[in-house]
Amino acid sequence: MAKQASSSRVADAFKGSLVGASEALPGISGGTVALIVGVYERLIAGASHVTSAIRLGIADVPRGQGLRRAGAEFRQADWRMIVPLMIGMVVGLLLSSALLAPLVTDHKQYAYAVFFGLVLASLWVPFSGSGRHWGLREWPLALVGAGAAFWLTSLSASVSPDNMLVVFFSGAIAVSALILPGLSGSFLLLALGMYEPTIEALNERDFGYLGVFMGGLLVGLALIVKVLRWLLENFHRVTLVILTGVMAGALRALWPWQGEDEHDTSLYAPTEGVPLTLALGLAGFVVVATVLVIGHRKERAAAAAGDGHDDGDGTPPPAQRGRRRHARV
Repeated sequence: MAKQASSSRVADAFKGSLVGASEALPGISGGTVALIVGVYERLIAGASHVTSAIRLGIADVPRGQGLRRAGAEFRQADWRMIVPLMIGMVVGLLLSSALLAPLVTDHKQYAYAVFFGLVLASLWVPFSGSGRHWGLREWPLALVGAGAAFWLTSLSASVSPDNMLVVFFSGAIAVSALILPGLSGSFLLLALGMYEPTIEALNERDFGYLGVFMGGLLVGLALIVKVLRWLLENFHRVTLVILTGVMAGALRALWPWQGEDEHDTSLYAPTEGVPLTLALGLAGFVVVATVLVIGHRKERAAAAAGDGHDDGDGTPPPAQRGRRRHARV
């Protein structure tokens, strides 16, 4: 029995490492990978218990009621799964960052080609979630979003990674990928021009930079994610239409042939290394397409199993309504 529990924890750590590694790749959503490896629902349930415990603690302690309710909520999280999963995520993120940093620095054109393909395939997620059949109202909204993103990403090179205020807001914006369907935080950092500085800070253990960045993440969780969640719940189709346009316009930041100087935001026609660049872009596209197909099949299989299905770990399946909503998003 102990051996089985130990192997289960190792498996959870490995699954976490896959989710963590995907977070360093622009275009691959960690949530999608978590869904594929079968930990998404339990991870979300655990996060819900933790946030509820924090909320109860903040509300009860000033009123002299102590941490009894918060502690009870905190203990409901499946820590035997969450702890190895989080350890695996951190290890996967660190290893992936260490491998990606030299590639982006020394082979920027080829690295950006892969990222371009990853994000291009990811456009299918918000596009399909919006209903796919766009009319006269949706296309202008998408074009406005694309134009705004195209213009904003042309200014990203002037962003200074030494400005801690910029670092703070970059973290706040990147964490919004937790709720935006099919979007990765790494892609948002790339569009802001903050991907390389953040990867470098992670590899060099720059705790000052990382502390400010984490502060931005927390503020983003408290504010931006709530706003985005409200938009998705109340203006689902319009939000996803605009998001599709924004992602398409922000592809400008990943065009492989652009100025080498950080202040040169010019885009150039394909010149050198065209065959290899195109092949790498296609490879990135295929990777995300494969991930999306596997995820879609798992969603369909879970939906077909029905609400009465038990995963074998004692965790009851989510409500069918929630499952349908995640599949749609």
